[in-house]
Amino acid sequence: MNTAIGRPESTEAAPYYFGYINQVEGNDPIAEIEAQLDPALKFFSAISAEKSLHRYAPGKWSIRETLNHISDVERLFTLRALWFARGFTTPMPSFDQNVAVAGAAADSVAWPAHIDEFHRVRLATISFYRNLPAEAWSRRGIASDNPFTVRATVYVIAGHLTHHIKIVRERYL
Repeated sequence: MNTAIGRPESTEAAPYYFGYINQVEGNDPIAEIEAQLDPALKFFSAISAEKSLHRYAPGKWSIRETLNHISDVERLFTLRALWFARGFTTPMPSFDQNVAVAGAAADSVAWPAHIDEFHRVRLATISFYRNLPAEAWSRRGIASDNPFTVRATVYVIAGHLTHHIKIVRERYL
C-alpha cells in the first residue's frame, strides 16, 4: 500500500475541487478514507428513517438524497481514477448532480439500504486505491473539461464526505 502519496498540486485538479481536497489532512488519503468509514456509518445510522427524509429548506435535498449523492460521487471519482490509472486518454463527460439525484429516487429507498450501499461503495473504493501501482497515482486525465490526477480523485472523495457530513450536522440535525 502507498502510505504517503503526497498532496495534489494546483495543476492536478480544477480550483473548485480544492474545496474538497483541502479538507483532507496529511499525505495518506487511503488512511483517511479508511478512517472515515466507521464514524460515517455511526453518524448516518444514528439518524432515524423519518429524519432521513428531512429537507432543511424547500428545494433542498433530503438526507437520503444527500447520502445517495455521496455514494454516487464516490463511484464517479473512483471510475475517473480507474479510467486514468489504466491509461485511457479519452476525456470523461461531466456529471450533473441534480440530474443524478432526480434519477435516483432516493427518498423511495429504505434508509438502512442507503447506509449499507455507502458502506459497500466505500469498501470497494478502499480496495481499488489500496491496490494501485505506484506509477498510477500521477497519471492524468480530463473529466468535466477539467484536469485530474488519480491522486487528486481520492482526496476529492475524502473531502466530499467531510463536506457533506458537516452540512448534514449544521443544517439538518
